[in-house]
Amino acid sequence: MQITVIGRHMDVTDALKQYAVDKFGKLEKYLPKNIQVTVTLSVVKKVHHIAEAMLKTDGLLVQAHEETEEMYSSIDLLVEKLEKRIRKYKEKLVDHKHQTRTEPASASVASAHPDDHIPQIIKTKRFDLKPMHAEEAVMQMELLDKEFYVFSNAVSGHITVIYRRKDGNVGLIEPAV
Repeated sequence: MQITVIGRHMDVTDALKQYAVDKFGKLEKYLPKNIQVTVTLSVVKKVHHIAEAMLKTDGLLVQAHEETEEMYSSIDLLVEKLEKRIRKYKEKLVDHKHQTRTEPASASVASAHPDDHIPQIIKTKRFDLKPMHAEEAVMQMELLDKEFYVFSNAVSGHITVIYRRKDGNVGLIEPAV
């Protein structure tokens, strides 16, 4: 496990760096040995202590952040959050190996935003689309703590989007062919 601790708008003391390395080292039992962990620590207006982490390895990407009034607490909460997500992911992987795969029914979404402001594209992101089943895409969305996830559907071969609904469930958007 390779752990990098970075300070944004702050100097990271040796003690704080060692604390973060020790805490994140405890996640090693859940993760492959070749994982890269980047921990970013920042302070905003001297009261918002933010700890962010990105874990990367062989097609798995997990991101999370926590904010408290004290950096050590932010690190503790961040490690707890990641540990829960990773354990949940591992449990789902084991469960899915013992079940037959089924695809949920398609869903369509229509939304309108009556607004005078014309939104502009301010960021472009490129990423590899790994063919996967919808259940695996839901796990990836949860690991990344995102509201939606784009993936290549292993069953249909189409680009598909899953999204978190306001009721807590997940929706699936597939192209009509």
